[in-house]
Amino acid sequence: MKRIVHKNRASVAQRMVVKQVAPNFLDPAHEWRRIFAETWGTFLLVLVAAGGGVVAASSGGAVTLSMQVVAPGLMVMAIIYFMGTVSGAHLNPAVTLAFAVRGNFPWRRVPGYVCAQFFGAVMAVLFLRSLFGTVGALGATVPATAFSPVTALAMEVVLTAGLVNTILGTASGARNIGSNGALAVGGYIMLAGLWAAPISGASMNPVRSFAPDLVRGDLSTTWIYILGPVLGALLGVAFEWLLKGPPTDAGALAAQGSLYSDEESLPRE
Repeated sequence: MKRIVHKNRASVAQRMVVKQVAPNFLDPAHEWRRIFAETWGTFLLVLVAAGGGVVAASSGGAVTLSMQVVAPGLMVMAIIYFMGTVSGAHLNPAVTLAFAVRGNFPWRRVPGYVCAQFFGAVMAVLFLRSLFGTVGALGATVPATAFSPVTALAMEVVLTAGLVNTILGTASGARNIGSNGALAVGGYIMLAGLWAAPISGASMNPVRSFAPDLVRGDLSTTWIYILGPVLGALLGVAFEWLLKGPPTDAGALAAQGSLYSDEESLPRE
């Protein structure tokens, strides 16, 4: 009985916090901050993700494959910490889509987020090209020669579904911006890359793959890295419904960002 009362009180307190911070998210005056956050965050993510392959090719292999797949995970962890409360730190159109389909993010804000992510990704690759040229295929993700496009597509679907489940699963209560969420998402990205990068590149992010392909002028395999993450995002949302049912206010707070600096005041379960 005491446990039930405690959970009920926590739920009420969480709803009160969401109501308090919701005006910040709904205020159009703050939208430029969110768009800038998604642009800058995606720039940094793609700079590291694509840059690993570019620097490896430029340095004669000084950056190993393991380093290349660990670095983006660490970068995502850092980004969640420094800007998660601003925009929700989506950094990925598949994640934005998942939050919107889940009901945690308003559809009218999806185009702005996705455009910011694409712009940030392309700027990152252009920056790399200006420094190193087109070496290392600009860090493009392509299926390994030993595997078919269908195999790569299936891998991207499954990996993205797992990523979405990790993100949605940690987007609850005070965990949404805290150490658990950052470590879980960053850790998943590293783990997926360590075993699946030799197959498909373990992109899980349409803009991470689209930007190098666009700048180098080769879109022959781009469809894999757009269709795969989109299908994976939808699959991940379906699994989240099976696991937890309808969306929660806390999940909306995680997806939308709040500009709320004191997440420690959120009630803990």
